[in-house]
Amino acid sequence: MIARGDICWVDFGVPRGSAPAKRRPSVVVQADDFNRSTIGTVVVVPLTSNTALAAMPGNVLVPQIASGLDRDSVANVSQVTVVSREHVEYPVSALPSGLVHQVDAGLRTVLAL
Repeated sequence: MIARGDICWVDFGVPRGSAPAKRRPSVVVQADDFNRSTIGTVVVVPLTSNTALAAMPGNVLVPQIASGLDRDSVANVSQVTVVSREHVEYPVSALPSGLVHQVDAGLRTVLAL
């Protein structure tokens, strides 16, 4: 089962405009009540290796040591999206709670919550 804060590889499919595309790591931001349910979708924030995007409002730098990935990444909160569970692979790691809180703050910024 996936959990909030997990980093999973997600297949976003064919590139279209500025939307997330291809297979890339993403942070699960959906509440665990939904993760445990039979709902067929998952809310995720894609990660990018373009660390220059860390300067954008709300985005969060995710150091390689914290993600378990092979390089530093950025949680690109402006691309928060819903994907079908069938496109989400098993978790490879999980963000530390401090970074999950930063992603939450970024989502509040981008969604004006």
